[in-house]
Amino acid sequence: MSEQRTAIPRYRPFEGVAVFRHGFRPFFLAAGIAAFVLLALWLPFVSGALTIPTAFDPVAWHAHELLFGYLTATIAGFLLTAIPNWTGRMPLQGWPLIGLFSVWAAGRIAVSVSALTGAGAAAVIDLAFLAILLAVVLREIASGRNWRNLPMPVALAVLLVANGLAHAEVLGWADSGALGRRVAIAMIVVLIGLIGGRVVPSFTRNWMNKRDLAPLPAASGRFDIFAIAVLVAAQVAWISAPEHRLAGA
Repeated sequence: MSEQRTAIPRYRPFEGVAVFRHGFRPFFLAAGIAAFVLLALWLPFVSGALTIPTAFDPVAWHAHELLFGYLTATIAGFLLTAIPNWTGRMPLQGWPLIGLFSVWAAGRIAVSVSALTGAGAAAVIDLAFLAILLAVVLREIASGRNWRNLPMPVALAVLLVANGLAHAEVLGWADSGALGRRVAIAMIVVLIGLIGGRVVPSFTRNWMNKRDLAPLPAASGRFDIFAIAVLVAAQVAWISAPEHRLAGA
């Protein structure tokens, strides 16, 4: 079946595997599989019934793969689908998408066998995915002059730094693994607030507009900006002082 075309084609023809025609397909599929496989492997790994040749200890490996494996795949799937709608540019698909997905998959393998290949090589391969994804997102936003969505590459840059902190501990450079995990969790919480606060009302408005329903959800305003600012401040405070009594309140 041929793909639907509009006056300005949103997708290039691609005769390869259908899963690589849209950015969300390989990454959402991989995230769903990873969520199951990671838990299935970690339980025997942490109990000592299974050995995984990784330079990470069982808890650190589990946390790293959930944050920088499963969740980064989910983020990539969302961004590669949303950004073409934001910018009006052609989406990443076909061989470029296969290449990006392959880097993500290589990172998962490299981290899991890092005790054999070396923690340094694993770090380079694993960090390459977020670095390339960041470059792709920056290029699309700059080319489409869609400056209002610059928080997205900023979030990816923060996640890249957080992943670097996790690898720095495994490499023996710094005691920074816990800090990297907190930074990653905090950034993901902010992303949920930012995207949920903008995308859900936007989709709701579009659906209601098509059906002439009212009243429409209010557009983002000063209160939304204030709420995000409070959320960011709370996450920064938690990163800085995770043991403070208010952090567990």
